[in-house]
Amino acid sequence: MNQLSSTTDTTPPVVVDTARQQLATEIRATLGDAVLDIYIKPGDDIWVRVRTETWREIHQKLRDTLGFNYFSFLSAIDWMPSPYGRGEDDPTEPTPVRDTTIRSGYAGGDTRMQVFARLVSSERRLGVTLKADVADNAPSIESIANVFAGANWHEREAHEMFGIGFIGHPDLRNLYLPVDLEGYPLRKDFPLLARMVKPWPGIVDVEPLPGGAASDDEAAA
Repeated sequence: MNQLSSTTDTTPPVVVDTARQQLATEIRATLGDAVLDIYIKPGDDIWVRVRTETWREIHQKLRDTLGFNYFSFLSAIDWMPSPYGRGEDDPTEPTPVRDTTIRSGYAGGDTRMQVFARLVSSERRLGVTLKADVADNAPSIESIANVFAGANWHEREAHEMFGIGFIGHPDLRNLYLPVDLEGYPLRKDFPLLARMVKPWPGIVDVEPLPGGAASDDEAAA
């Protein structure tokens, strides 16, 4: 009987992604010290963290020099763990101690929030995810709307939801929210009042299953 698998060797195979490794080398050569870190996930993607002050410049270089001619999206992320938890804590139990460690994902980061953009080279059929730190107080970064016109409303959305300023953007009007709304809904410290008034279904007000034990109130009645 042939043995189909080994029970002793659990080392995963080494995956070599020559195309992305070569692209990462070219990106480093093109962008120079604007690059802070690069992370390659073989067969998946490249993450490139760049200096915040070079944000617009590196997009133009990648477009003009390395042929990244397709803009896919721009957004932001708040890496701070929510002080409110996941909205599913048991209201009858003490508030749990929460992990407040900020972890910035692939290619690292030094601030709570980061801006992301996705570019693709149609000739290479490869993409790259770019990221840059933005300051915790008064976060801002250069607009790339005059490099990729499609970034215009993406930046408006990130401004509206995260409170990030895009320097040089022609018109950062809100897309969705009233102009007098206080706060930024996609920041982790934005209070979701509906969850504070009543936790998510499944935590409270759960009806007993048919044939299940009656509550104390029902038994007393």
